[in-house]
This record gives sequence, structure tokens and C-alpha cells, in this order.
Amino acid sequence: MDLPTIEQRLAVRQPPTTFPRMHQRWESLAFLHWQCDPKSIQAQLPSGLNLDLHDGEAWVGLVPFQMRAIRPVGLPPLPWLSYFLEMNLRTYVFDDQGRPGVWFFSLDCDQPIAVRIARSLFHLPYFDASMTFGTEQGISDFQVQRRGFDKGRFRYRFGSALPMPQPGTLDFFLLERYLLFAWDKRKRRIRSGQVHHQPYQPIELGVLEWPVLPFGQAQLEIPLGRPTHCVGAKAVQVKVYALQ
Repeated sequence: MDLPTIEQRLAVRQPPTTFPRMHQRWESLAFLHWQCDPKSIQAQLPSGLNLDLHDGEAWVGLVPFQMRAIRPVGLPPLPWLSYFLEMNLRTYVFDDQGRPGVWFFSLDCDQPIAVRIARSLFHLPYFDASMTFGTEQGISDFQVQRRGFDKGRFRYRFGSALPMPQPGTLDFFLLERYLLFAWDKRKRRIRSGQVHHQPYQPIELGVLEWPVLPFGQAQLEIPLGRPTHCVGAKAVQVKVYALQ
């Protein structure tokens, strides 16, 4: 099947005509990516999703970040529920309509209620984890330990702003994603959900330490060496829409 066109990649930037269900703010985003074997990744996808490629290459990313002020539309954020940490392991796909998006192998989170809501309402593979995040002398330290597994650690430094990604570039391919796909086990079908935010403003990211344990947890081949592509992103305000 043909890869999505530039027009299809730009079209998913547009918000749906329906009302959003939730508001969120994503902060301290770090995108770490490795090139991976397309055949092995495609074998992990459900029928109806196709692996998206850039210059013939498949990519898998680890993305640690902060989730802030999560709330349903019309309600205020709650201090004990609306602020938490998340790390996701993801790849890039498109459906039979040619719509590009994200497929999550796993999402670790330190807010148990959020884990259960995301699993039941959004059909996403969330896992309970202990997580910490702090910054000292300009170096961010993000640690995650999924229940029953060893601890993983990210250490990275955010730098200066980079040019906005242009269509056709690798930065655009990896960052410009506004659609998620999930597998509804009960109805045995693919569901899609859209988010909307301003395009990410990328920033330099110097990575000092990173975990590879999430790859093994998802039964993916463990990457060798440092991430092939690393970039940070400034915070964005996000609208989340209902699954279709």
C-alpha cells in the first residue's frame, strides 16, 4: 500500500469538527528514536494498520514527558489526579484510509487512576510504574520502574530552539502526529483518536543516558548503541477528542 502523501500528513493537523473531550498540557518532551527492522515491527501490528516509513526506514521511539492539568472539558484540574509522568514506546503507522498516526507498544504512567481510565476508555496499553523527574544543573533526570521490572533512567539536556520541521523531513515525519490507533479487544477492531495542538517547536536534545528495557518488555529487538535521532520539544496545550 502506498505511503501517505504530504497532503494526507498535513490534513491530520486540522482539528475535528466535534467538541474535544479533554484538555491537557504536555511538557519536557524528549523524543529518542532508533531505526528498526520493518518486517519485525509490521508483524506486531494488527490487521488494518500499515507501517509508516521514512526513506524506507522504520522508526521506534521512546518518549518521556510530563502530563499537566489533565481535565475533562468543563471541569478544573485536580492536584491529586491531573499531574503525572508518562513514558511511551511507539512506532508510526497509517490506516487503510491513508491517515498517518501513532501505534503505542506501551505507555508507563505513575497515576493509577489515569492508567485504568486510559485502558478502559481509550484501549491503550498503559502500565503502572513508579516515576520521578527532576532537573539539576541543566540536566533532566527521568526515572521509570514498571511494576515487577528493573528501573530505567533517562538523562538529557535541553538546548536551543531548532527550525520548525518542514514536510518531507525526518523531524516532520516523527513529530507531526495527531492521530493514535488502538486495538479494541472487546469489539475486535481498530479505534482511532485525534489530538490537536500547535506544531511542536523542536529544541536541541543532548542525551546522556537512556533505557532499552521497554523494548524487551514489548518483545521488540533491543537496539544497540545510542538513539539515532534525538530531539526535544517545547510544551504544548492539547485538546483530546473521542475515539472513532
